[in-house]
Amino acid sequence: MTLKTLGAKEAPFEFRGKTGEWFGIWITNILLTIVTLGIYSAWAKVRTKKYFYQNTYVADRNFDYHATGMQILIGRLIFVAGVVVYSLLAAIPIVNLVLIIGLLAVLPILLVRSIRFNAVMSSWSNIRFGFDGTAGKAFLVFFLYPFLTAFTLYLAIPFADRARRRFVTNNHRLGKSAFAFDSGIGPFYLALGAAIAWVLVISVIFFAILGSTMTALMVNPYILEDDPLAATTLLVGFYAYIFVAFMPAGIVYQSFIRNTLFNNSSLDGKHKFHSDVQPLTLVWIAISNVVVVVFTLGLMLPWAHIRISRYNAAHTRLIPGGSLDEFVGEMEAQSGALGDAYTDIEAVDIGLPI
Repeated sequence: MTLKTLGAKEAPFEFRGKTGEWFGIWITNILLTIVTLGIYSAWAKVRTKKYFYQNTYVADRNFDYHATGMQILIGRLIFVAGVVVYSLLAAIPIVNLVLIIGLLAVLPILLVRSIRFNAVMSSWSNIRFGFDGTAGKAFLVFFLYPFLTAFTLYLAIPFADRARRRFVTNNHRLGKSAFAFDSGIGPFYLALGAAIAWVLVISVIFFAILGSTMTALMVNPYILEDDPLAATTLLVGFYAYIFVAFMPAGIVYQSFIRNTLFNNSSLDGKHKFHSDVQPLTLVWIAISNVVVVVFTLGLMLPWAHIRISRYNAAHTRLIPGGSLDEFVGEMEAQSGALGDAYTDIEAVDIGLPI
């Protein structure tokens, strides 16, 4: 099904941030974080999210982020305290076994709280997001399923990845309107195959360039001691291979999955999404960003952030299934100020990456 056959007017995403504006916020965040020995990093995280959320628009309505630096800091302190206590008690063998079992029970709860925090602290058109996933299901998709893929020689990784993304998306909502994602397994294997193909192609190219040196090394392991230039070439080539082969492979995989996720998701059962990011374009943006940032000693990092955000937004669209004004009006009527205030009070970010 093409966009034209959907018969709906597209609402493109836009990112309106500017490099100069973001540079000022970014450099201030860094300086204050250094001066406060890292304490300000909680507020820096909030300022960063607010800037990128508030400058992302769809249908002329922007997103927003509502957490406070204190919430982030409290969550981090709780998490650090937990790690310290665990490290001290883990020195006792019997207690360590109990702690490991307890950790397996607690981690899914923390993951769900982290996802829920990020959801309820985010909004679009002043309507909060929400997340209703459970810790039990989180244990399955984040821990058990990835573990079981080992018994398939990791050939079932796409199934585990699809289950995780289905869990996260299908338990999100905007106001009381639920998101839904479902896809066949084919696109996930296609994404994995494309990433593996990238690694294989780069491996062949690097072996063609450095093959003679590697062959000589296998014949005589001590040749590098007598030829410093060959040793330097091999070392630089190895790191270049890791950078060019595996980082882009991850980007290729994620770009395929991003398109699959958006193109098979809906909101309230009728509003669709579309993404058409190009894997090789994203690889070029990522590699050129790294090169520019390195040669400018990091000063062009804000430019790199803005560049990738603009590209992703420009290749993402909302395809409304009806009047957005009516839809937003219904959600605003459903969402009460009391509920938003309550989530502000109860939510604490425990700082786990998801």
